[in-house]
This record gives sequence, C-alpha cells and structure tokens, in this order.
Amino acid sequence: MGTPISMSSFEFLEKLKQNNFREWMQENKKEYLANEKDLKSFYSEVLAGLNVTDEIAKMKVYRINRDIRFSKDKTPYNTHRSVSFSRAGAHRRGGYYLRLEPGNSMMAGGFFGPNPADLLRIRKEFEMDASEIREILNNSEFQEAFNGFSQDYAVKTAPKGFSKDDPNIDLIRLKSYFVVHKFSDTEVFSEDFKEKLISYYLLLRPFFDYMSDVLTTDLNGVSLLND
Repeated sequence: MGTPISMSSFEFLEKLKQNNFREWMQENKKEYLANEKDLKSFYSEVLAGLNVTDEIAKMKVYRINRDIRFSKDKTPYNTHRSVSFSRAGAHRRGGYYLRLEPGNSMMAGGFFGPNPADLLRIRKEFEMDASEIREILNNSEFQEAFNGFSQDYAVKTAPKGFSKDDPNIDLIRLKSYFVVHKFSDTEVFSEDFKEKLISYYLLLRPFFDYMSDVLTTDLNGVSLLND
C-alpha cells in the first residue's frame, strides 16, 4: 500500500497555525524536520507511482516559508504542505499537484496560469471546436471526480478578440484550465490514500493528452516541435 500520511504531520500544522512565528518554529524544528522526512518519503512513492504510466521530469516540494514581500499577511510560514510533479518533454504538457492541509487537502492537475501564447492557442482551439474537450469533461468518471474546470480564474465577459456570444465562451473566458478533487482528513490518513491519489491523477491523462496535442500544433494541426 505504501507509506500513509502520519497524523503527526497534521497535528504539527495545526499547532503552527496557532503559533505562526519564527521563534516557535525554531523551538519545534526537530518535529518539523521529522514530519518533512515522512512527507517526502510519501511524495517519492507518489512519484514512483506516476512514473509507471507517465514520465515525470521534476518533483518540486514547496517551501514552508511564505514569500511575504508583497503580502499584507506577514506570518512567516505556510500552514499546509504541497508538492508538484512536472511531466517530461516538450510533447508532454500538464502538471500534477497535491496540497496537504488539515480540513483542506486536495489534488489538482492541469494548466494553471498558462503563458499568453499557450492561453491564446487554447482559446482559439475552443473557439474553433470544443467538442473533444467537452467529451473529456463530460466523461462520467471525470465529471464525478472533478465536476469540470475550476471557475476561480476567468474574465468577466470575453477575452479581447473573442465574442461574448460564442457558444463556447464558458471555456474561452477561463484564464486557467485545471481541475480539483478534495480529500477529507480521514481519506488522507487511510492506508490506500496513495492509490486513491494516483487513480485521480490517471483520470487526467486523456485531458493532458488532448491539451498536449493542442499546445504542440498550430490551428491546422501542424506540429510545432522540431523532429
């Protein structure tokens, strides 16, 4: 089954939420490091699981230290732990994400804040023909797991150069294309959490394969990659 998430990691994050200052962290650094070691072991097992059916170029464990330079919130530490897995090669697009937080754990995957060229290419594809992406989104397993793209990042009406009356404006107006599935603490602590997590990542593959094809071709379907 693999290494389950330890309750102690969430207990530490709960305490950190109540004591979010550097002195407390220094006093409890040993506990923090022990939990980090266990979490990184779990992340590595997830990485191995993803590599069975995909090819991952990089695993990024996000720092617990917050970037407070431009934030009104000056608390120094994140009260969640997160990791992402980047796919290998220019022909493989999309990324996997995991956030562990008491009462707010989730996995996500897709295209968060794509660069302007990629965003325009995606929107143009949907303007021309959105039947394939809708088929993916309407797949019963995909829909049950994710319930469509996150709607948190979108323009109010229509992006410049697109009609607000376009039949696919619900897709075109989005600025990111990713999906989310939330987990209860009970699920996170279960023995089969890693298997459940990877099963949700696997559901993303038709979406990733489609978007990879879109982002590596022009509107005529001609490859943009060098042979």
